Amino acid sequence: MSKAQTLTTGHVGLNVTDLDRSLAFYREVFDFEVLAEGKEDGRRWAFLGRDSQLLVTLWQQSEGSFRTESPGLHHLSFQVGTIEEVNATADVLRGLNAEFTYDGVVPHGESGASGGIFFTDPDGIRLEIYAPTGADPADAPTPGAPTCGFF
Repeated sequence: MSKAQTLTTGHVGLNVTDLDRSLAFYREVFDFEVLAEGKEDGRRWAFLGRDSQLLVTLWQQSEGSFRTESPGLHHLSFQVGTIEEVNATADVLRGLNAEFTYDGVVPHGESGASGGIFFTDPDGIRLEIYAPTGADPADAPTPGAPTCGFF
């Protein structure tokens, strides 16, 4: 038998500086449910998901903000079904005064149909929400490279 035949991503764990602030952000933006939570001083954490499926874990054990120049997570991306869902999420993010990398929906590559929005969470962790189709074919913000690669 070959190893890891049914390999899928289980969940992504993120270090955060303020669990309450991050919980509010991730629940509002992604409609995550809190599946479990640790509230002990010095050991705060939350398991977030949908329909009882764990997707993201938050661990309050960091200081400062996300450092793009250090090895580790580049960005966390979520696919939705339609570009309308991307735009609706962008509206929620604007209401939260989230920081966007680009203005509005951008294609993943030159004249590409897939695309989305790129933004940061309260700790500066880079996030993306995209749809496989529906992005207006246009010049990509990063010519000659994937939009999600160099930002």
